[in-house]
Amino acid sequence: MSEFIVQRIWYGRSPIAWLLLPLALLFALVATIRRALYKTGALRVVRVAQPVIVVGNITVGGTGKTPFVIWLAEALRARGKIPGVITRGYGGHSKIWPRDVGPNSDVTEVGDEALLLVQRTQAIVVAGPDRVRSAQRAIERGANVIISDDGLQHYRLSRDFEIAVIDDERRFGNGLRLPAGPLRQPVRRLLEVDAVIRNCRTSANTAHELLNHPLTVIMYGRIEIARSLTTGESRSLSAFAGTRVNAVAGVGNPQAFFAALSAQGLQVNSRALPDHAQIDAADLHFDDGLPILVTEKDAVKCRTFANSRVWVVPLEVHLDQAELLLETIVAQLDSRRFSAHSEKIANDI
Repeated sequence: MSEFIVQRIWYGRSPIAWLLLPLALLFALVATIRRALYKTGALRVVRVAQPVIVVGNITVGGTGKTPFVIWLAEALRARGKIPGVITRGYGGHSKIWPRDVGPNSDVTEVGDEALLLVQRTQAIVVAGPDRVRSAQRAIERGANVIISDDGLQHYRLSRDFEIAVIDDERRFGNGLRLPAGPLRQPVRRLLEVDAVIRNCRTSANTAHELLNHPLTVIMYGRIEIARSLTTGESRSLSAFAGTRVNAVAGVGNPQAFFAALSAQGLQVNSRALPDHAQIDAADLHFDDGLPILVTEKDAVKCRTFANSRVWVVPLEVHLDQAELLLETIVAQLDSRRFSAHSEKIANDI
């Protein structure tokens, strides 16, 4: 079953979803038992030497989590922190994990999100499926705060602050658990996290009563420029307004990228690819001679063969209560450090 068919089932009213309901019930049972085993101590939770912020979502697919992680890493660095970002390395085929990620790392080894994270931030970035080992490696490299990208369901790594990012447009789809719907966890899980980030692409919808979390922050993504992948030249997207362009996206929600371009007045000929798709020259082949616009996550995979028609469109995010969120996070992390320091003194005595 293709990814696009799955998306139609999850975010439409397909009767196939109800046929998958027995599997969804089984998935929910296994997930509940697994979490209970960590809560009761039957499975070991590991606390690393520095505070951990987990950023994740309760649904499968793109919610804006990685752009938020980029914003958070930059914001913490501006506060004097040394963030270390750990990520799964999805799509990477390294034989050795965890992997230190640098700006020139091979995307086929470490994955597209890991390479994007290190290129957009000055953070220490480590990729690997074992979140504990990745966090420990980032700390060895000097990180004094860990940001776990997409780690909400990875309970083995103890966390000091949980953040859930939701797509305010697609929300929770048909409201069913995997594989019948997009939910990894029930919606009530949002009430347990420390902050909810609502990714609003247009205007905030305040009508959904399930999102009444004490710390709910609205996030808006903006696209304003396009940058040539071959020359580095930057142009305002307004320069493309009223003209036809080709757009390619291999992200969790490609339609959001196409819609954002259309909202800027561009006439978009779209080509959607599966999330984390390994892009090749054929995916960027168009016979019409028009500009080709791609997302940042896709750009890291096509720099070696992109021609002068290819432009990357960076996404910048803005939060309506950024200072409140940062103050809350920093206060909780500092509290963890104070508690750990006091415990060490007590043990030394």
